[in-house]
Amino acid sequence: MAENEENITGESGMMSSKFWRTLLVILSVFLIFAGPTYVIYGLAVLLKVNVVASFGTGFVLFVVGLVLMRYLVQKKIVV
Repeated sequence: MAENEENITGESGMMSSKFWRTLLVILSVFLIFAGPTYVIYGLAVLLKVNVVASFGTGFVLFVVGLVLMRYLVQKKIVV
């Protein structure tokens, strides 16, 4: 546990709080997995949105999740 705390010294803002780091990891995983699956289904079937628009939205959410995950890996929050 002390090893993790040594890696994050000098950080400020949201990354200094374990709550925000955990929340960002959960958000990233949600965007990566739920974006291209459940969001597409919810938009296309339940809300009757155009299929192309729902696929586009799912793809954008997937990319945002990947970018967020890459940021978290670069900051050594996710190893």
